[in-house]
Amino acid sequence: MADPKKDNGMFEDKPATGAEETIDIEALAREYERAAEAGETETLPPEDEAPAEAGSGPNVDAVIAERDEYRDRMMRALAEAENARKRGERDRKDAEMYGGTKLARDMLPVYDNMKRAIESITEEQKAEHAALIEGVELTMRELVNIFGKHGITRIAPEVGEKFDPQVHQAMFEAPVPNTKAGDIIQVMAEGFMISDRLLRPAQVGVSSTPA
Repeated sequence: MADPKKDNGMFEDKPATGAEETIDIEALAREYERAAEAGETETLPPEDEAPAEAGSGPNVDAVIAERDEYRDRMMRALAEAENARKRGERDRKDAEMYGGTKLARDMLPVYDNMKRAIESITEEQKAEHAALIEGVELTMRELVNIFGKHGITRIAPEVGEKFDPQVHQAMFEAPVPNTKAGDIIQVMAEGFMISDRLLRPAQVGVSSTPA
């Protein structure tokens, strides 16, 4: 029977090389220390100080531009929100102060008619219809009180006062003795304010007598 060691070379015994070589760690350490002291060793930079490869780092200018854009958008959004809040607050106040403007303006003819009716009552009628007239006068006072609760005040100029175009409306002009141009000579209808806004100017006649 053939010897397998001779048929296959991979199983042939290799000649002994002698005793295995050992590495003197302490000698290597002493040699490295000597080389380090002499400056003969090469050291690698730390990972955080290693130079970045071209194109691997962020584009600083692009990042700053993007940051500024987002900051600008945020500031605009905050400004719009603040403006919307102020508009809402202003609209709420306007609704509270001037919400009844249309209704109040529609009620002014009622006030005018009741005032004319009360002013036209004679002394004889007061004696004959005292209860009825008292009811009308109470209704008139209640209407004025309701106007006051809603910030509606009267503009009641007197004859002889100076015409004010801000709150008066001249319905006619006429030369009247013992008056000066611009004096009020007749009050045709009282005016009204709602809060600080003119609801209706007082309708008056104005003197045109030259100075």
